[in-house]
Amino acid sequence: MTRSTKVLLVMDVVESVRIMEQDQDGFVRRWQQLVEEAEQNVLPLHGGRIVKSLGDGLMLEFSNAQSCVKAAFALHSFTRQANSGLRPEHQMHLRMGGHLASFVTDQHDIYGTDVNLTSRVSTLAGPGEMVVSSELRDELAVGLDADVEDLGDCHLKHVEKPVRAYRVGPVGHAPIIPAPHALPPDFRPTIAVIPFEARSNEPEHFVIGELIADGVIAQLSRSPDIRVISRLSTTAFRGRASVMQDVESRLGASFVLSGSYIASGGKILIIAELADARTTQIVWAERVSGDTDDLLQAQSELLNSLAASTSRALIDAEIQQSLVQPMPRLDSSSLLLGGISMMHRSSVRDFDRSRQALDALIERHGRIATPRAWLAKWYIMRIIRGLSDSPHRDTQLALEQTKKALDSEPENALTLAVEGYAHCQLLGNVEETNSRLARAIQANPNEPMAWLFKSVASSMWGSAPDSVNEAEYARALSPIDPLGYYFDLLTAAALLADNAHERAIDYAKRSLKLNRHHSPTLRVLLTAQTEVGLLAEAGDTLRALHKEEPHLTVSAYLSMGSSSSVTRQRCAAALRKLGLPEE
Repeated sequence: MTRSTKVLLVMDVVESVRIMEQDQDGFVRRWQQLVEEAEQNVLPLHGGRIVKSLGDGLMLEFSNAQSCVKAAFALHSFTRQANSGLRPEHQMHLRMGGHLASFVTDQHDIYGTDVNLTSRVSTLAGPGEMVVSSELRDELAVGLDADVEDLGDCHLKHVEKPVRAYRVGPVGHAPIIPAPHALPPDFRPTIAVIPFEARSNEPEHFVIGELIADGVIAQLSRSPDIRVISRLSTTAFRGRASVMQDVESRLGASFVLSGSYIASGGKILIIAELADARTTQIVWAERVSGDTDDLLQAQSELLNSLAASTSRALIDAEIQQSLVQPMPRLDSSSLLLGGISMMHRSSVRDFDRSRQALDALIERHGRIATPRAWLAKWYIMRIIRGLSDSPHRDTQLALEQTKKALDSEPENALTLAVEGYAHCQLLGNVEETNSRLARAIQANPNEPMAWLFKSVASSMWGSAPDSVNEAEYARALSPIDPLGYYFDLLTAAALLADNAHERAIDYAKRSLKLNRHHSPTLRVLLTAQTEVGLLAEAGDTLRALHKEEPHLTVSAYLSMGSSSSVTRQRCAAALRKLGLPEE
């Protein structure tokens, strides 16, 4: 074995699995052309060599930094030319990471922590970009060898300490990050609602199937977690046998809701079934009945119930996939929904699995803001739930994720809302909280989380009645949200801030019906119960809380967030009154 210090460059194809699934032969042909260009032209010109193939990527070695960046820019240029004339979804984009690395070599491979670090640095790059470590950047003359942009200290997976990283591009190539022309990928599961079939031949009954589809589509469309295909597109599939494959391929829908109905004497029976279009398996079926006239009401109980049940079944199906399937085999929609939903479950195992799902999604789509925003929320919840062994570190990790997300999408409303929530709950910074939440609402006035977190801020530093109104408005924006318990929790907290104790107790209990092990909800409930003198009930709630947090003390609770929270201080007072130890 010999020791060396050389410049390593790792490059791979962004979303190679997706491209190969859509155009395998074309992808393989273009990849072979790229490798041939590297071997025959680029590397001989710049004194580089291929160290090893990484499947959909290469590890290259150079004697100096200047040769490395020139070769990298040449390969990016070749790829851009090869993409000319191709459909956007078939285009191949490289991401690259470079590092001045020390390693050992034998006859088979090269080894060392710097080799792994180079691979991790490459994950910081977006499509068509190159990111380098500070060691490699120090070897470059800015403005002569490359233009450089400082990314600051970046946290890398399986790397203990932050790494200073820089984005580099050809001199005079401004901006270094090309403005994106395509919309970011939509990770939400997609559902197509097929007009329901009549079980009779009476002509006037056929319109009822359209009414059912219209009503369910209208309700499902109000959920920010589901993408719904317009009925103008789904009507063509009415009455067709074996529509699953066509719906998936033509409409891009992963789920299909269909069914039939019987109408007689002013009554109607609806039989509905939800199928996974990818596997053709039925994941849920239900029968609902009521008055036919109910379908014509603005708030139809039948259609509201059907839509809510469909939404829950769809989300549950995706979550189940994320629990039992290896993450590399999961669709991005399953990873996102699983990551969001599992972080709100009581089990520490599910909570940790949530982070793994979000990490896997970020590795696939590192330049998309949404997964990073939810990972930041995961770190915040880790602190609030009392699971963090270092709240300060996890606060910084949360803000690191929102920083990266906003670097990619500066006006992403969800990210701005989560960052505002971090400044509110963890740091107690009024100015930064209000600034982020105002920007979030300006970017997207219909982002439920922005209004929900604004409610939290109002309960701390603003008007308690405003806090209640904002929480209720957030729920109105997402009436069948799979995180309904969370909306109910923060509504209960807003009502408590407004001293509406009875309603706060009702909402807290409603939240616990959906997630009975959630510690923050139990704390809101026992605070409201204690303040109105329901000490026996508050004692029962404290015992339930002890089961979730056996080592809870008043000081431990106060360390879970900003001490400027009036609600937090009121809860601490209630815990003391119920006899919880201070230390």
